[in-house]
Amino acid sequence: MLAAAALPAACGGGSSPSGPSTPTPPTGAEACAAIGGTLAGTVAIVNGSACSTGSSRVVQLNLRDARNLAVGSCSATVIAPRAVLTAAHCLDDEVRAANVYLGGVDQVPGASLHRHPRYREGDANALDVGVVLTSADIPRTPVPLLLNRDARVGEPAVVAGWGRDQFDASGTLRAGKAVITVVGAIHLQTEYSASTSGVCAGDSGGPLLLSEGGAWAVAGVTSLTSNTGCSAGANYFVNLRHPDVSAFVLGLVPGAARR
Repeated sequence: MLAAAALPAACGGGSSPSGPSTPTPPTGAEACAAIGGTLAGTVAIVNGSACSTGSSRVVQLNLRDARNLAVGSCSATVIAPRAVLTAAHCLDDEVRAANVYLGGVDQVPGASLHRHPRYREGDANALDVGVVLTSADIPRTPVPLLLNRDARVGEPAVVAGWGRDQFDASGTLRAGKAVITVVGAIHLQTEYSASTSGVCAGDSGGPLLLSEGGAWAVAGVTSLTSNTGCSAGANYFVNLRHPDVSAFVLGLVPGAARR
């Protein structure tokens, strides 16, 4: 699955009050630690770091069609023992099944797939969020949802996923540092740079993480980029603080932890 379809530079919302003027984004080791992994390499997401998968809360969704043929993969975040958060566009009409891949040979079958009812393919302002409920417990510690406050412009963040890096390699869990540049009603935004990371194909559905109360929490879901190339432009993440987004997720996963 592609991490992006082109989005105009302007996206809905306004911006929150500015955060620190000189944020300190996390290091590669800290980015991996945010998703429950350890640093396993030096290059990565795009301009990030490869992470171990043994205890990671960011997983890969292996997607299959009605004939049980593979139709791509996306990223997702464990938010409850039997639920992962992903992007709606990962669960398009072609997709009939999704297995949660944990690394190694372990996969947990999906029991049901759910797209936000307001998602419309090709609509840049659609609520691009989905949930996969599984038939068995996922042996990972869930990540809480950040619902008690807005993201802040200038705030350090972590992005993570199983997509391509700057060398077009995929299938490896990676995490990277980012900084919030715009806070909108529908999307949170970061900007790729020489010192920060960006998302690419296969990272769709992965998390944008912010620190709250001494722990990392999911503030957004990877949805779009402004550029067809991954080493330039803006990245857009569906804002979990949007009331229709949070209501959809909590309606399916009422036991999800939150901060």
